[in-house]
Amino acid sequence: MAAVRFLLSLSLLLLIITFSFPTLCFSQSDVDALIRFKASFTPGHLINWIPGPGISPCLKKWVGVRCHGKDIIGLHLTNLHLSGTIDVQPLLQLRYLRTISLMRNSFTGPIPLFNKLGSLKALYLSNNQFSGEIPKHYFASMRSLKKVWLNENRFTGHIPESVKHLPHLLELHLEGNHFTGPIPPLQSLNVTSFNVSFNHLEGNIPQSLAKFGVTSFQGNLGLCGKPMTKDCVDHSSPPPSHNQNHTETTGKAKAISDGKVILVATTIFFLLCIVIAFIFSATRRTTKKPDNRGLVSKQSVKDEVLPVQLPPESIHRRSSESNRRSKSGSRREPATKTGVADMVMVNGERGEFRLQDLMKASAEVLGNGVLGSAYKATLSGGLSVVVKRMKWMNRLGKDEFDAELRCFGKLKHCNVLTPLAYYFRKEEKLVVSTYMPKGSLCYLLHGTKDRAHTNLNWPTRLKIVKGVTRGLDFIHKEFASHDLPHGNLKSSNVLLTETYDPLLSDYAFQPLASPCNVAQAMFAYKSPEYVQYQQVSPKSDVYCLGIVILEIMTGKHPSQYLSDGQTGIDIVQWVQTSILENRALELIDPEIASNASSTDNMLRLLEIGAACVESNPDKRLPLNKVITRIEKIS
Repeated sequence: MAAVRFLLSLSLLLLIITFSFPTLCFSQSDVDALIRFKASFTPGHLINWIPGPGISPCLKKWVGVRCHGKDIIGLHLTNLHLSGTIDVQPLLQLRYLRTISLMRNSFTGPIPLFNKLGSLKALYLSNNQFSGEIPKHYFASMRSLKKVWLNENRFTGHIPESVKHLPHLLELHLEGNHFTGPIPPLQSLNVTSFNVSFNHLEGNIPQSLAKFGVTSFQGNLGLCGKPMTKDCVDHSSPPPSHNQNHTETTGKAKAISDGKVILVATTIFFLLCIVIAFIFSATRRTTKKPDNRGLVSKQSVKDEVLPVQLPPESIHRRSSESNRRSKSGSRREPATKTGVADMVMVNGERGEFRLQDLMKASAEVLGNGVLGSAYKATLSGGLSVVVKRMKWMNRLGKDEFDAELRCFGKLKHCNVLTPLAYYFRKEEKLVVSTYMPKGSLCYLLHGTKDRAHTNLNWPTRLKIVKGVTRGLDFIHKEFASHDLPHGNLKSSNVLLTETYDPLLSDYAFQPLASPCNVAQAMFAYKSPEYVQYQQVSPKSDVYCLGIVILEIMTGKHPSQYLSDGQTGIDIVQWVQTSILENRALELIDPEIASNASSTDNMLRLLEIGAACVESNPDKRLPLNKVITRIEKIS
């Protein structure tokens, strides 16, 4: 009996021990799986995964390992020059793995067997050299997939039919491959990002995908139907047989004769209609003469003439929608006399204006940015404003958007540009702010032929840096809960007053921008932590601040702002290398370098800028220390 009790006690003790350390056992299993996965890469030494007793990939922050608590949920190994044959088998042990990203590497061969991982939600394989056909049923077992990015590879054959059966699909990018055949209709109705451009696809574009516009399908000469301009030819009717030709020929003369009679009658009918419409229109003009002028644009620097006016069909549709809401008794938006939704004022310090005032104003094209186009409009009272047409501000509904813009309208800081008003429509948002005659810092640094007349001497540049830093600090305090309090700090978004005081614009837009476009729209997403790990934080704004400081001090246009293939200099690498080689003096813009008495202060500011662009966010200067050090410079 004592022996039985001893065995029961021992079993209970072992059971308690087993359940006390499940995480430790599983963690060691994760380590083994990752090490075996890494072994299939060349060169694997770029990944700092070093096993050891008690090592946890999550606690040690292994490169590219994304965790939730102690569970590995993602592997993001982007832009590491990796190649080799990917061994997917070890990843089967990572039961919480949901995301894999191997973008911008050098992998070749057929698509790896990631379809073994049925719980994956996102698969990013863009910008590699994968090739060959993807099996027809490849995605059949991946019912949880939401995001599939296979663009810029060398895949051939048809788009796998199984992709159309993914019930939760949100994003599908296949552009830049060699796919042939038709585009399969997608089962998911919630797709928000889609692109198959520059393949060899042909046939009719599924009606459910026509909403994505021409750019999603361009470069496929065989595609037809909306949104392409090429109509599809119906080949379903068989060609006429030889026996039918004689019957058709003999009937042509009679058909032509009948057709002429019908044509003449139809023409007379339409002429009568035109005459009646003209008389009716003339009668109306004598009683009431409405002002239908839109914003007439002046000629821009690129000799473009772009009207700033809402599309007429959108106005009519909006008017009818307002009428329907009025009849149903639901909440209506402020409207003009025509029934079109009006501007919503969020800051009345410069007076109030309405949509009709903008529609009557003359306009000048200022430029087309990533977030949208910008126009200068001069109102009848003499106030000059900038109207920005926002492309991707579609994340929030009307009420949430209104709350955000009213919050912006209450901001008061001498280095932050406060919006005056906005216009909300589902397809388009307009944000109106005060026009700054000096333009942007970017224009003064790089857009003028004779910078000697821009007065960007050393005291002015230091003044601009201090103002930008103070404005950013204010924004970080006002929007402390945001992942990116600013998110889009760059020289083109630093506007200057007549006295060269900087005003920050385009800030705190991350919650408003569509999730599928935010990485393309905002400069903070070019920070090293996002490129490598798809992570952003307030430290990403500090990186952007560092770029602006280095740009001001060197006078060079950073390549970080530009797309591939455009001019510019990698200002981060240039500055860091020059400082290490004790050649920092060569970095200073010659236009201010002659001020020998301030050289030491210039070098100090350069070093602060270099500390802000450290690739490791943990080593990057925090904003409060940046401010303290800059304020000491005179």
